[in-house]
Amino acid sequence: MWRVRMRRRTLVVSPTGEPERINAMSQRLFPPTARRRAMALLLAALAACGAIAARADNTPAEAAATYRALSRLGYGPTPALIEQVQRAGGARAWALREIDAARAASAQPVRLGGVASDFNAPLPEIFERYRDEREQRRERAAAKADAASAVLPTEAPQRYSAGVARDAAAWRLMSCSRPDVEQPLLARMTEFWFNHLNVSADKGRVKPFVGHYVVNAIRPHALGKFDELLLASARHPAMLYYLDQAQSVADGTLQGERRRGLNENYARELMELHTLGASGGYTQADVRALARVLTGWTVAPQQPDGFRFAPRLHDGAAKTVLGRPFSSVDPRAAEAEGVAAIRMLSQQPATARRIALRLAQWFVADQPPPALVEQLAQSFQSSGRHIAAVMRPLVHYTALWDPANKLFKTPYDHACSTLAALGGPQDERDVQRTLATLQAAGQGVQRWATPDGYKTNAATWLAPEALTRRADYAMQLARRAPDVAFLTRFVQPATLQRIDAQAPGLRAGLLLASPDFMAK
Repeated sequence: MWRVRMRRRTLVVSPTGEPERINAMSQRLFPPTARRRAMALLLAALAACGAIAARADNTPAEAAATYRALSRLGYGPTPALIEQVQRAGGARAWALREIDAARAASAQPVRLGGVASDFNAPLPEIFERYRDEREQRRERAAAKADAASAVLPTEAPQRYSAGVARDAAAWRLMSCSRPDVEQPLLARMTEFWFNHLNVSADKGRVKPFVGHYVVNAIRPHALGKFDELLLASARHPAMLYYLDQAQSVADGTLQGERRRGLNENYARELMELHTLGASGGYTQADVRALARVLTGWTVAPQQPDGFRFAPRLHDGAAKTVLGRPFSSVDPRAAEAEGVAAIRMLSQQPATARRIALRLAQWFVADQPPPALVEQLAQSFQSSGRHIAAVMRPLVHYTALWDPANKLFKTPYDHACSTLAALGGPQDERDVQRTLATLQAAGQGVQRWATPDGYKTNAATWLAPEALTRRADYAMQLARRAPDVAFLTRFVQPATLQRIDAQAPGLRAGLLLASPDFMAK
């Protein structure tokens, strides 16, 4: 097994907080001549096609459908996946089969692909090692302040949280680019739901738990019932810490010598982001009442699931959420209030519409057909909120296969599809380079700071500087001269002609940096 180690990178940040450019390292790895050729190809192709999102699709119909299926229900073509599509009888048949395959894979233990397994250790172990790390940091700070101290504590435990967070990010790259590590649709759905129920490794207490959250709260439910996914997220230490639910107690609760009170963060995002949406018909009074319903939900370092309900911290008085009353005579049974409230939110028509819209935007188009969204919402409701049941009409619907419905790859999409075309990360350097590139591009793996998750539309990611960054990355990885000729069947003839006019050593990188490869 190898563990990812990251060196410091200098990052220039714009006033809006978005990264503007990678450091000079890429200039050394990607010679200026090759950079100019790649960008000339990109700009010429963009000029010829009008724009990536509006280009005509002149590839044969079945090849176009294969590329679309593999790029949207996974992270792009590989020789083995292309063969699977052919054996299945075509892209649509393969796509339908993948729904069942992904559902079955979600019930199996995760395969790590050689990544160190500490991020997926039992939760009590993660709590203990994180506690040791924090204690040693305090001891070290005290020792530094004490000039008479001759011995400083070891530095290794201080790196624990950062190490497991990086390993979890490395596993995400393995899972999206190596079908032998993770079933492609399962990897795609895990990304979707992690982004929908986002937590960030950049929040200190969350950092050591993010990988466990992905593998144990999101992945097993990615094609299961939405209610269970929502509850698994709500009870996981990563979410309890990220939105401060672990600190939310009934107003006036005495803890030590201090009186503490309600924290509305999780309740608000549960309504606004996870279920109903901002226009879902709730009020601030509903948010506060829901926060009261959820008081007492907190972490349990010694429990296998990391969760406990603390009756002493719960607000047992009467509450009303969306017109429904909640109260509990027996404080010990009051956890059921929170479970009932979460299930109630998952059942709302507004939740069905929000999930349907996000799925349609994820798989079909930035502005999907309203009829598709309505059909998916109906399937969500009629199936009892079973995610796999929603995916079937999505695959059957003609909009998924319509060339007019364009999707542009996010930085994570492009990195994963590039790695997949090259057989996955070959060594630690590939992982380091990819993680650094994605952080510089503004889409660091598991590091989106705010609970809304990153945007996936072309307007967010389609910009000249972003294309330059992607060209850098593709050319760097392609220096090991892999054979990616299997991709040429999916490329427009005009693009392929321009690539073939370049030196043989540049062609693989230029293909992976081409406008055709930027689309899904």
